[in-house]
Amino acid sequence: MLFVIHAIDREGDGSLRQANREAHLTFLGGSGDRVKLGGPMLSEDGSRMVGSMLVIEAESLQEAKDWAANDPYKKADLFTCVDIRPWKAAVGTTSII
Repeated sequence: MLFVIHAIDREGDGSLRQANREAHLTFLGGSGDRVKLGGPMLSEDGSRMVGSMLVIEAESLQEAKDWAANDPYKKADLFTCVDIRPWKAAVGTTSII
């Protein structure tokens, strides 16, 4: 089953994100084919990263939550909120599922 993880960064200068970015990317890279699509959410003018969005595959919502809890960004308390929901691919999905 697919899940969308949508996370919003805490306000700040981006230093916490930058300090943990390499570990975050390593975590994602070490997740095999679980991560289907992902990237940073940007500020309205596109100049800053202000959050994250991932589409992942997991057996259950709890598995998706457990996986997300191990993300270095989450462990560094970067996010002010994280929403994880089941997602059904419907349009333009041939390259991600």
